[in-house]
Amino acid sequence: MGLPRSGDGPPVTIPRDPAREAAERELSKRMYHENDPSLLQRALDAFWNWVDDLFSAASSATPGGTLGLLVIALAAVALIGALWWRLGTPRRAPTSAAPLFDDRPRSAAEHRAAAESHAAQGHWNQAVQERMRAVVRSLEERALLDPRPGRTADEAAAEAGRTLPSHTDRLRTAARDFDDVTYGGRAATAQTYDRLTELDRDLERTKPVLASSTQSTAHSTRQGAAE
Repeated sequence: MGLPRSGDGPPVTIPRDPAREAAERELSKRMYHENDPSLLQRALDAFWNWVDDLFSAASSATPGGTLGLLVIALAAVALIGALWWRLGTPRRAPTSAAPLFDDRPRSAAEHRAAAESHAAQGHWNQAVQERMRAVVRSLEERALLDPRPGRTADEAAAEAGRTLPSHTDRLRTAARDFDDVTYGGRAATAQTYDRLTELDRDLERTKPVLASSTQSTAHSTRQGAAE
């Protein structure tokens, strides 16, 4: 880099690297950058440029260009909507195994009345919860289940299935419905409540299979075989 000569003396020169550094120091001064976009604005500009490049690449690779890409996007949205409508809200596994009953002991009749009241208002989650509690409380009142604080719906269904084996699967389904609406975030329906109500009525009419009866039957069978 050369500088103007002073008089008749030789020109003054500066090596390339120091000259570049001097120019960088000069251009880094605040006065040259007062109108520059902010860091956030530069980041947003970079993001939208990336989105634009992405859509440009997608439209160039899609038959029909941008219109074809739009048709595919709408078809994907329609497919997702159809699956959501057909399958409902994705079922999540219950996140808790809290006790079936709270700290306010009530009879089976009281739980049934509460369930019917919720059902009349279309509050199906609460109706299912109260009906399941009525089922278990009724079994306790009939001495088919030992009253036990802290029992979960799954535990009650498993224990009741031993004395009411013909309803084992329905009891498990009822416990799962209770867990789904109570802890799994799934909404109950009128059909869910009707299914549980029918189970409650059927259990009232079902005679239990007592352990002593089972043992007596097994003993008679063995004795007959021995003879």
